[in-house]
Amino acid sequence: MTAAVAVPTAVARAARPGFGSVLRAEWIKFWSVRSTAWSMAMLFVLGAGLTVLVCATSASALASQEIDEAPGSFVTWGLMIAQVTAVVLGTLVATSEYGSGMIRATLAAVPRRGSVLAAKAIVLTGTLLVVGTATAFAGYLGGNAFLTAEGIGLSLGDDGVLRAMFGSGLYLAGLGLLSMAVGLLVRHTAAALSTVLGLVFVVGNMAFLLPGEWGEWVAKVLPGNSGSPVATPVPFNPVLLDPWPGFAVFAAEVLLLLAVATVAFRRRDA
Repeated sequence: MTAAVAVPTAVARAARPGFGSVLRAEWIKFWSVRSTAWSMAMLFVLGAGLTVLVCATSASALASQEIDEAPGSFVTWGLMIAQVTAVVLGTLVATSEYGSGMIRATLAAVPRRGSVLAAKAIVLTGTLLVVGTATAFAGYLGGNAFLTAEGIGLSLGDDGVLRAMFGSGLYLAGLGLLSMAVGLLVRHTAAALSTVLGLVFVVGNMAFLLPGEWGEWVAKVLPGNSGSPVATPVPFNPVLLDPWPGFAVFAAEVLLLLAVATVAFRRRDA
């Protein structure tokens, strides 16, 4: 007589990782590639280093009024160039996994695509916000020392200075998210970079050539033109929107594009 042996027909499913685990995994992936460290280093060197260099070479001319500009125009000068590194980093966060094919492994481990996207956005935003703000303060402290030596230094309490320090981090974080959204839609690094850099640096400037009030309105609301005033104590173009209203427009544009990218990310195959 043989005893019947019960064989389980179902295998317990592995528990899905919680959002904390997803966030930790994205943090590890973000910092385990060399492009992240290089991008952060270049952001600091360009943002702080160029600000100090420009202030050092222009301080005496500003004091003697050979250069007819406000000293506040110079204390975040390098961040205009450092924008490129934020765009590069945001693009790579979205496109690098598509290029390597790792996105399939990521979505197999975490089927909830919204969690993956949210974790990527948090890691990217937090990094650029902290590093961008620190870079702005470093550039201000170094560059303002040369301005102070000429008697034209700025204090953090002066109009727009402290706002520009934190605004630099906010604007760089926004640019990173904008680039990530475009990267998710395009899924190709070179194409996404070309799109965002062209929109911010080329189309944004060329739009001021459009005729009439409608042309001026279009130029004002383009992402680079609407978001950048929050990162400068003195506006480079008096036609632009005021810092906080402009940043609100910029943030709305970034959120809208992220929403479109999220829908595409959920629906398309990896």
